[in-house]
Amino acid sequence: MIVTAIFLLVLIGGMVIGMPIAHALVLTGVALMWHLDFFDSQLLAQNLQAGFDNFPLLAVPFFILAGELMNAGGLSRRIIDLARAFVGHIRGGLGFVAIGAAVLLASMSGSAIADTAALATILLPMMRQQNYPPSYSAGLLASGGIIAPIIPPSMPFVIYGVTTNTSISKLFLAGVFPGLMMGIFLILAWWWIARKHQLPSMERVEWGARMKALVHSFWAMMMPVIILGGLKGGIFTPTEAAVVAAVYALFVSMFVYRELTWSQLYEVFLAAGKTTAVVMFLCGAATVTAYMITLADLPAMLADSFSGVMGNPIVFMALMMLFLLVVGTAMDLTPTILIFGPVCLPLAVKAGIDPVYFGFMFIYVGSLGLITPPVGTVQNVVAGVGGLRMETVIKGTTPFLLMYVVLLVLFVLFPVLITGPLRWLH
Repeated sequence: MIVTAIFLLVLIGGMVIGMPIAHALVLTGVALMWHLDFFDSQLLAQNLQAGFDNFPLLAVPFFILAGELMNAGGLSRRIIDLARAFVGHIRGGLGFVAIGAAVLLASMSGSAIADTAALATILLPMMRQQNYPPSYSAGLLASGGIIAPIIPPSMPFVIYGVTTNTSISKLFLAGVFPGLMMGIFLILAWWWIARKHQLPSMERVEWGARMKALVHSFWAMMMPVIILGGLKGGIFTPTEAAVVAAVYALFVSMFVYRELTWSQLYEVFLAAGKTTAVVMFLCGAATVTAYMITLADLPAMLADSFSGVMGNPIVFMALMMLFLLVVGTAMDLTPTILIFGPVCLPLAVKAGIDPVYFGFMFIYVGSLGLITPPVGTVQNVVAGVGGLRMETVIKGTTPFLLMYVVLLVLFVLFPVLITGPLRWLH
């Protein structure tokens, strides 16, 4: 109990006083080392370095780079133009454009923040011009952004797979069908909002213009085809898929669409490098804490807490998802994966739950934390891009979050919604 108290108090205390989460994680590891009379600066440095010295984690910087190249090179804008050409004329059409574009972008970048920024930058001004309610517009864009961690390629799946030694390829394939279901549930919620508020529509685009938009977006649309086809066909690994995505995005941006110049390339690489540094430092810091958690035998303590429900997988999953929902509201997705992934997975396996199914559920619930206060990382992105108050974004996100919770209940009650398509795709 003392070890658990130290872990929680130091970690949460560091976050409360505004300490960066990576620093709080290192401090938590040091505090546990000190309490267990195991402090060793050399061991601390070794674990910190081991956290990002991992070949599969090379996928992270390349997927980040691919997302930056897509936004700077015009691929994201062409995807949005394609969606607008086909569904913009429906009542509340810009909302359906946002959902369609969110699903397509999710199949290319794997970053909720990058996708949300692209959607909000382009669509939020258009929604304002059409007199859409600002709260629902912002809430929809934020909710659509969190499809990115679910549909492959997904950076959270990569980090989870590396951290828990779970097949990244299977995690990728497990996210395809549920990610599409997220889009369908958003469509249902937005359809109801559009009818209730009598939202306007855009002019119908003629079929000639639609075909033109389809042709212009062809090269962008080929990226998910290449990635998923290569993974399913065993042509390349997820790490190699990230490299292929980055090189493809660079080629299309510079030599096909010609919207990215050599002078802009430095800024793109710099932005990707900064984001990569943050993620990798988090991985290293979390490895320090995870090592001490294992040494202190906290997983066994948690197993004792859940021992009464181990025999009932549905009850176990419900309690575990509730626990992760609470964690997700207070912590960003990456540290949640790094800290609690290695702790929770052994419990799930002991309860007879498929590791890939549990991995998907872990990331899905963690993604909901991106649109729930007080952290709400994706909500902050929309608020920042649109110059909106955080309260406005939170209010608009609520109906879509409720739909995602309904979907979560379905996933818990019917695991076959995930495991069934996975067997077919694999």
